[in-house]
Amino acid sequence: MSADGAWKITVNTPMGPQTIDANITTSGDTFAGTAQGPMGNQEITGKVDGDTLTWSANITSPMPMTLDFTAKVDGDAMTGTVKLGMFGNAPLSGVRA
Repeated sequence: MSADGAWKITVNTPMGPQTIDANITTSGDTFAGTAQGPMGNQEITGKVDGDTLTWSANITSPMPMTLDFTAKVDGDAMTGTVKLGMFGNAPLSGVRA
């Protein structure tokens, strides 16, 4: 299953839903792209394992932390979790834009 393309991803954080617009291009067992959201814009790179994507993002607001994403792609949908540092995990869902 190809994850290539534009995605609208929603992370249900303790501060409420946060929406990220991502563009992903896979290449074998890796991917690269961009993510734009309330925490700013950044380049992302990660791993592809079958239908599962994993990547990390560093944010500075509301406090510095590393977010670790795991998302399973199923057609035009994406589901998974985000590890929010010491704040536990938050569910994510996405749709192909």
